[in-house]
Amino acid sequence: MHHFSLLDLSPIPEGKTAADAIAHTVELAQLAEAAGYHRYWLAEHHNMPGIASAATAVVIGHVAAATRKMRIGAGGVMLPNHAPLMVAEQYGTLATIYPDRIDLGLGRAPGTDMETARALRRHMTPEDSFPQDVQELIGYFDAPKAGAKVRAIPGEGTQVPVWILGSSLYGAQLAAYLGLPYAFASHFAPAMLGEALDVYRETFRPSQFLAKPYAIVAAGVCAADTDEEAEYLRTSQLLAFARLRTGNPGKLPAPIKDISAEVPAAVLSQVKQAMSCSATGSPARVESQLRQIIDNFQPDELMITGMIHDHAARMKSFKIAAEILTELRQ
Repeated sequence: MHHFSLLDLSPIPEGKTAADAIAHTVELAQLAEAAGYHRYWLAEHHNMPGIASAATAVVIGHVAAATRKMRIGAGGVMLPNHAPLMVAEQYGTLATIYPDRIDLGLGRAPGTDMETARALRRHMTPEDSFPQDVQELIGYFDAPKAGAKVRAIPGEGTQVPVWILGSSLYGAQLAAYLGLPYAFASHFAPAMLGEALDVYRETFRPSQFLAKPYAIVAAGVCAADTDEEAEYLRTSQLLAFARLRTGNPGKLPAPIKDISAEVPAAVLSQVKQAMSCSATGSPARVESQLRQIIDNFQPDELMITGMIHDHAARMKSFKIAAEILTELRQ
């Protein structure tokens, strides 16, 4: 494992506002930089009452301005929602202001429900143009081409690193084919992680971007002084995910003593399965669980995420995790 990184969805806790969430994101990014996290990614979600990172490029600019060296990026931009040229201009502008610090992860999901997808896209087309859109977008970051009719300005020549994000074999195949780095969303969809990494590593074709495969594995972390406290804090995220799954998304709920009283057993078991690539507990327990994920999947980089209702507890969880991951990296 070369690096460890942080994925932040800028959660809006019950009792707080989007302004609070964005201020918390800035504080967490500053803590992450001091604690040794290599990159800090924000994700595009829409129509989610509990997530403040919808205008991802804007939040990335805000976080990049508040930090000094850490890479800041999108994990990711849902490309079907956007014209590749506009994404190239946005991230090209970011890379012009913050040279060699901006990453662009691309996903092909809508990042939302169908009604919102329609509101975002206006003209829904049935065909999947994701591979072509990715290549078009990468082209805009290349050195200026003589006679090019359409150029991204700012953007051309910035060579913003493009990542493919995935939760199935599709992204693994595309990333391998294009010779791009790959990030797997195992923090909420772990089922195909092993298979996707195999496909990516075995079919990877070296490119101008990468000589050999480079894979990020994402994992949830909820660390506290004791196992009991961590289990309690994690109920917020389990409850939020259960509500999302049952079509009732909201702000990030406060933790509860007995989640089984609140969430039907079948739903809870699905949620726990979806979030099983994770580490929860005291530092000792989190260390052994993270070590197991690293040993099993041999990621080039581990990216951790976690939503905790109390901001101070969330900051502490990521600080504990950084101390553990610094050790494991050695």
